[in-house]
Formats: sequence, structure tokens, C-alpha cells
Amino acid sequence: MIRVLRGMDWILLLAIISLAALGLVMLYAAVHQGDTGLWQKQFTFWGIGFAAFLVLCFVQLRLLGLISWPFYALALLLLILVPLVGDVQMGARRWLNLGIVNLQPSELMKWALMLILASWFATREARSMQDIGVALLLAVVPAALIVNQPDLGTTLVLLFAATSLLIAAGLPWRWFGLAVIAAIGSLPVLWHFMHDYQKQRVLTLLDPQSDPLGAGYHVIQSTIAIGSGGLMGKGFLQGTQGRLHFLPEQHTDFIFAVLAEEGGFIAVVILLLLYTVLITRMLVISNRAHSRFGSLLCIGVASIFMLYITVNIGMVSGIFPVVGLPLPFISYGGSAMVTMLAALGLVMRVSIESRDRIPWQRPGSSLA
Repeated sequence: MIRVLRGMDWILLLAIISLAALGLVMLYAAVHQGDTGLWQKQFTFWGIGFAAFLVLCFVQLRLLGLISWPFYALALLLLILVPLVGDVQMGARRWLNLGIVNLQPSELMKWALMLILASWFATREARSMQDIGVALLLAVVPAALIVNQPDLGTTLVLLFAATSLLIAAGLPWRWFGLAVIAAIGSLPVLWHFMHDYQKQRVLTLLDPQSDPLGAGYHVIQSTIAIGSGGLMGKGFLQGTQGRLHFLPEQHTDFIFAVLAEEGGFIAVVILLLLYTVLITRMLVISNRAHSRFGSLLCIGVASIFMLYITVNIGMVSGIFPVVGLPLPFISYGGSAMVTMLAALGLVMRVSIESRDRIPWQRPGSSLA
């Protein structure tokens, strides 16, 4: 116990607790005079997630490396079950009803993929076609299952995080450049296979006013909320866009607009500072990790958080198309909350096992 406490990164822990407090306050504001049961559920999700965080702080990285393949296989099996027996919510089949809770397997798969790729490249460089091919297969199979749900946002997160980890594992930049060119060239093909509502979201991004009461409604209302917040905001529980329910999904994907309207620019800066501390500490822990496995794992987790934050704030601000990605620790949601806290538990374990690392040491090439 003393060893665990001594090895914890207390700055990272403080950032998590601060985001927890801010998230619960903003969720209360988003559901005020509405379904306050959501706030109580979110508090429960935080408790479950934090318990998972603490448990994983005591699990050795070597053991995590050993269970990476079974964990990935379980997440893949759950993804396969979704189109067969999954529940349909908000027009998409993404959840499995486990009786006690509705589980979103795609949330598990993001972290399972990071774990298995970190384990795969713990003893090898991403320079041979065979090793890279295995990694791509591990990423593409679940991505194909998730995009079929349909869930384009989570699919992009999965592929972006896998690419980040491949680069960290030594993927030559010229290969990455070729991949980017190939991806750009495949955009017409991707457009052909996109659902009509996904195409409409892209077109709405270019001209929200073309359908102000339909596809453009979300972005127009959220940008109004953000702009009306000004410097200091309208005050807690005083936001008109949220109170009058002009904001769509204001407790999930668009909760950032509630924060900006009621807390203004100051609240936005505080949130971004907390996120900056969170991601920076993950990268610091990655840099001082004893093992290559731990270092890659931290980079993978940080890349997922970074994309979540960037895309969510970008779509609410009208910079990116609207996709179903929550704002970490602020948006309502059980699966995302618990899995994110569990992932940070893995990062904290890397910190605990690296507490005696000499600053100039390079990470090793093993799981231990």
C-alpha cells in the first residue's frame, strides 16, 4: 500500500478529481429541473470507475501484458454480439443489455486495442511489414464492426489511437506519409459508403444555415450558447439555451455548450487547463516509464483522450461535423466514464512501477 501511494502521480490524480467535481456540477446544470436521476447515476458511475481505477493501481504491468489477448478477444466477442442481440438507442445498435447495466462494447474495445498493441510492440519495432500487418489487422477488424453499428466517431478514435501508437512504436515517417495520402485518396470511396445522415452532417458543417431547423439545428444552438456566455458567463443555472432546452443532447455530447454559456470564457479556460494537465502528465509518465510496454500504453491512452477532447469541443463549436463522442468526465455516460477511469488506472500503475527510474534511462524493451 505504501509503495503504491508513494509511486502515484498526485498531479494526475488531482486533475482527475477536479474534472470529476466540474463534471458533476455541469451535469447538474444540464439536467436541472429535468431528470435529476441522471446526475445520481453519473455519481454512481464515478464511484464504480474510481474503484476500477484504484484496483488497477495494484495490478502489475506484467500481468496486464499477459491478459491483453484474452481482454481483446472478449471485447471483440461483445462487438460481434451487438448486431445480433444489441439494443437500439437513438437510432443505432451499439449497446448490450447485461441486466444490471447497458454496456457499449466499443468503449471496451478502444482500451483493449491500446493494451494489445502496447503489448505487441513491447518487444519489437513497427518496422517490419509482418508486425505492422498484425497491428493493422487488430485495429481494422473491430473498426469495421463499429462503423457498421453505425458509429463513425468511435471508429475514427480507434484508428487514430492505433496510428499514434504505431508512430510511437517506430513506424517510419515515410510510411505514415504514404498512409495519409492513401487515406485522402480513399475519401470519395468513404463518402459513397457513408449513411445519408452522416453525409448530411458533413454538408451541414459547411453551411449550417441551409437547414436551420433540421440538420443544422444542433450546431446553431450550441454556437449561440457558447457565444452568449461571454467572459464570465450568465451564471450557474442561468443559461437560457440550456434552461429553455434549445440545446440538443445538452447532458451528453453538447454539455460543453452548457459550460461555456453559464461559466463563460473563464470556465472554458479552466476546463482546457485541466485537460492539458491530464494529458501532459500521461506523457510525462510515458517518458519516465521503466518498460516499453508501459510507455506505449500511456501514449495510446493519451491519444484517445486528446482526440475525444478535440473532436467534441470542435463539433460543438461548429469546427467539425457532429459525431457521437462525449467530452471526457463531463458528458453523461456510464460505459465511457468507467472505461476512461480504468484506463487512467493503467497509466497510474505505470507511474507506480517507474517511481525509482533514473531520469536519463531509456525505457526498456520488455513488459516488466
